[in-house]
Amino acid sequence: MRQFVLIGHEVPTEPSFSLDDLAGGAGRLDALCRSITSAFVTSHGIREDVRVHLVVGDEFTITFDGSELRRLNPDERSTAALVRKALEHREEAIGAMPAEPSPGVELYRRGFEDTLETVADEGTVVQLHEDGEPVTEAGTLEDPIFVLSDHRDFTSEEAGFLETAAERRLRLGPELLHADQAITVAHHFLDTDGYERV
Repeated sequence: MRQFVLIGHEVPTEPSFSLDDLAGGAGRLDALCRSITSAFVTSHGIREDVRVHLVVGDEFTITFDGSELRRLNPDERSTAALVRKALEHREEAIGAMPAEPSPGVELYRRGFEDTLETVADEGTVVQLHEDGEPVTEAGTLEDPIFVLSDHRDFTSEEAGFLETAAERRLRLGPELLHADQAITVAHHFLDTDGYERV
Protein backbone atom coordinates (compact mmCIF):
# COMPACT_ATOMS: atom_id res chain seq x y z
CA MET A 1 0.00 0.00 0.00
CA ARG A 2 1.17 3.50 -0.85
CA GLN A 3 -0.41 6.47 0.86
CA PHE A 4 -0.17 10.21 0.37
CA VAL A 5 -1.20 12.85 2.89
CA LEU A 6 -1.84 16.20 1.21
CA ILE A 7 -2.42 19.41 3.13
CA GLY A 8 -4.78 21.95 1.56
CA HIS A 9 -4.23 25.06 3.64
CA GLU A 10 -6.62 27.34 1.76
CA VAL A 11 -9.25 24.95 0.39
CA PRO A 12 -12.68 26.07 1.65
CA THR A 13 -14.46 23.75 4.08
CA GLU A 14 -17.78 24.95 2.65
CA PRO A 15 -18.75 23.30 -0.65
CA SER A 16 -19.87 26.57 -2.23
CA PHE A 17 -16.78 27.06 -4.40
CA SER A 18 -17.07 27.07 -8.18
CA LEU A 19 -15.57 24.30 -10.28
CA ASP A 20 -14.70 27.03 -12.78
CA ASP A 21 -12.33 28.84 -10.36
CA LEU A 22 -10.25 26.11 -8.72
CA ALA A 23 -7.04 28.16 -8.78
CA GLY A 24 -8.57 31.21 -7.10
CA GLY A 25 -11.77 30.86 -5.11
CA ALA A 26 -11.07 27.24 -4.16
CA GLY A 27 -7.67 27.82 -2.53
CA ARG A 28 -5.48 26.22 -5.24
CA LEU A 29 -7.63 23.11 -5.32
CA ASP A 30 -6.47 22.78 -8.93
CA ALA A 31 -2.96 21.85 -7.79
CA LEU A 32 -4.27 19.44 -5.16
CA CYS A 33 -6.54 17.77 -7.73
CA ARG A 34 -3.52 17.25 -9.99
CA SER A 35 -1.81 15.57 -7.03
CA ILE A 36 -4.78 13.28 -6.38
CA THR A 37 -4.94 12.36 -10.05
CA SER A 38 -1.17 11.70 -10.16
CA ALA A 39 -1.51 9.37 -7.20
CA PHE A 40 -4.12 7.16 -8.86
CA VAL A 41 -4.35 7.43 -12.63
CA THR A 42 -2.32 5.22 -14.95
CA SER A 43 -2.57 5.05 -18.74
CA HIS A 44 -5.66 2.84 -18.75
CA GLY A 45 -6.72 2.46 -15.16
CA ILE A 46 -6.41 3.31 -11.49
CA ARG A 47 -3.84 2.21 -8.95
CA GLU A 48 -5.81 0.10 -6.50
CA ASP A 49 -3.05 -0.09 -3.86
CA VAL A 50 -3.09 3.67 -3.16
CA ARG A 51 -4.86 5.89 -0.63
CA VAL A 52 -4.81 9.69 -0.60
CA HIS A 53 -5.80 11.73 2.45
CA LEU A 54 -6.60 15.36 1.61
CA VAL A 55 -6.60 17.52 4.76
CA VAL A 56 -8.91 20.50 4.22
CA GLY A 57 -8.50 23.54 6.43
CA ASP A 58 -7.11 21.38 9.26
CA GLU A 59 -10.73 20.47 9.98
CA PHE A 60 -11.69 17.67 7.59
CA THR A 61 -9.85 14.86 5.85
CA ILE A 62 -11.15 13.38 2.62
CA THR A 63 -9.76 9.88 2.03
CA PHE A 64 -9.69 8.38 -1.46
CA ASP A 65 -9.18 4.59 -1.66
CA GLY A 66 -8.06 3.27 -5.03
CA SER A 67 -9.49 -0.21 -4.44
CA GLU A 68 -13.05 1.19 -4.39
CA LEU A 69 -12.72 4.55 -6.15
CA ARG A 70 -15.11 5.32 -9.01
CA ARG A 71 -15.61 8.32 -11.31
CA LEU A 72 -12.04 9.62 -11.03
CA ASN A 73 -11.05 10.97 -14.42
CA PRO A 74 -7.70 12.50 -15.39
CA ASP A 75 -8.89 16.09 -15.18
CA GLU A 76 -8.98 18.62 -12.35
CA ARG A 77 -12.66 19.45 -12.62
CA SER A 78 -14.01 15.92 -12.07
CA THR A 79 -11.62 15.39 -9.15
CA ALA A 80 -12.69 18.72 -7.65
CA ALA A 81 -16.31 17.60 -8.03
CA LEU A 82 -15.53 14.56 -5.85
CA VAL A 83 -13.95 16.87 -3.25
CA ARG A 84 -16.93 19.22 -3.30
CA LYS A 85 -19.39 16.33 -3.06
CA ALA A 86 -17.50 15.00 -0.03
CA LEU A 87 -17.70 18.42 1.66
CA GLU A 88 -21.44 18.53 0.95
CA HIS A 89 -21.73 15.53 3.30
CA ARG A 90 -19.56 16.97 6.11
CA GLU A 91 -22.46 17.09 8.60
CA GLU A 92 -22.71 13.28 8.32
CA ALA A 93 -19.16 12.85 9.69
CA ILE A 94 -19.63 12.37 13.43
CA GLY A 95 -16.79 11.52 15.80
CA ALA A 96 -14.70 8.73 14.29
CA MET A 97 -17.47 7.77 11.85
CA PRO A 98 -16.90 9.09 8.33
CA ALA A 99 -19.39 10.33 5.78
CA GLU A 100 -19.33 8.15 2.66
CA PRO A 101 -20.47 10.38 -0.21
CA SER A 102 -19.37 8.10 -3.08
CA PRO A 103 -17.55 4.79 -3.65
CA GLY A 104 -13.98 4.95 -2.41
CA VAL A 105 -14.39 8.41 -0.84
CA GLU A 106 -14.78 9.05 2.89
CA LEU A 107 -14.84 12.33 4.78
CA TYR A 108 -13.59 12.41 8.38
CA ARG A 109 -13.90 15.22 10.89
CA ARG A 110 -10.19 15.43 11.69
CA GLY A 111 -7.25 17.67 10.95
CA PHE A 112 -3.64 17.03 10.03
CA GLU A 113 -2.34 15.82 13.40
CA ASP A 114 -5.16 13.32 13.92
CA THR A 115 -4.88 12.08 10.33
CA LEU A 116 -1.14 11.60 10.67
CA GLU A 117 -1.57 9.71 13.95
CA THR A 118 -4.24 7.50 12.36
CA VAL A 119 -2.20 6.45 9.34
CA ALA A 120 1.25 6.34 10.97
CA ASP A 121 0.79 2.75 12.17
CA GLU A 122 0.06 1.56 8.63
CA GLY A 123 3.54 2.07 7.19
CA THR A 124 6.62 4.28 7.04
CA VAL A 125 5.86 7.99 7.30
CA VAL A 126 8.06 9.87 4.82
CA GLN A 127 8.44 13.63 4.63
CA LEU A 128 9.53 14.74 1.18
CA HIS A 129 11.92 17.63 1.72
CA GLU A 130 14.68 19.39 -0.20
CA ASP A 131 17.11 18.76 2.70
CA GLY A 132 16.30 15.06 3.01
CA GLU A 133 18.39 11.99 2.28
CA PRO A 134 18.43 11.08 -1.44
CA VAL A 135 15.63 8.60 -2.13
CA THR A 136 18.08 6.51 -4.18
CA GLU A 137 19.93 5.76 -0.94
CA ALA A 138 16.80 5.01 1.09
CA GLY A 139 16.63 1.28 0.44
CA THR A 140 13.24 -0.44 0.48
CA LEU A 141 10.32 1.61 1.77
CA GLU A 142 7.68 -0.59 3.37
CA ASP A 143 4.17 0.74 2.80
CA PRO A 144 5.33 4.36 2.46
CA ILE A 145 3.12 7.24 3.62
CA PHE A 146 4.35 10.38 1.86
CA VAL A 147 3.41 13.72 3.42
CA LEU A 148 3.25 16.77 1.16
CA SER A 149 2.04 20.34 1.47
CA ASP A 150 0.25 22.40 -1.15
CA HIS A 151 1.70 25.61 -2.64
CA ARG A 152 2.48 26.79 0.90
CA ASP A 153 5.19 25.45 3.20
CA PHE A 154 4.30 23.41 6.25
CA THR A 155 3.38 25.63 9.18
CA SER A 156 5.66 25.46 12.23
CA GLU A 157 2.98 23.41 14.00
CA GLU A 158 2.70 20.96 11.08
CA ALA A 159 6.48 20.71 10.89
CA GLY A 160 6.50 19.83 14.59
CA PHE A 161 3.96 17.03 14.08
CA LEU A 162 6.03 15.70 11.18
CA GLU A 163 9.23 15.84 13.19
CA THR A 164 7.64 13.41 15.64
CA ALA A 165 5.78 11.19 13.18
CA ALA A 166 8.12 10.91 10.17
CA GLU A 167 10.54 8.01 10.18
CA ARG A 168 12.29 9.21 7.03
CA ARG A 169 13.03 12.56 5.42
CA LEU A 170 13.80 12.09 1.74
CA ARG A 171 14.39 14.16 -1.36
CA LEU A 172 13.50 12.89 -4.81
CA GLY A 173 16.14 14.75 -6.77
CA PRO A 174 18.20 17.94 -7.08
CA GLU A 175 15.28 20.09 -8.29
CA LEU A 176 12.27 21.24 -6.28
CA LEU A 177 9.08 19.70 -7.67
CA HIS A 178 5.40 20.47 -7.44
CA ALA A 179 3.48 17.98 -5.31
CA ASP A 180 1.88 16.24 -8.31
CA GLN A 181 5.30 15.84 -9.93
CA ALA A 182 6.76 14.53 -6.67
CA ILE A 183 4.01 11.91 -6.49
CA THR A 184 4.74 10.77 -10.05
CA VAL A 185 8.47 10.52 -9.32
CA ALA A 186 7.81 8.63 -6.06
CA HIS A 187 5.60 6.15 -7.91
CA HIS A 188 8.25 5.72 -10.59
CA PHE A 189 10.95 5.08 -7.99
CA LEU A 190 8.82 2.47 -6.23
CA ASP A 191 7.60 0.88 -9.49
CA THR A 192 11.15 0.63 -10.81
CA ASP A 193 12.39 -0.96 -7.60
CA GLY A 194 9.66 -3.55 -7.82
CA TYR A 195 10.42 -4.16 -11.50
CA GLU A 196 14.13 -4.62 -10.75
CA ARG A 197 13.42 -7.20 -8.05
CA VAL A 198 10.89 -9.31 -9.99
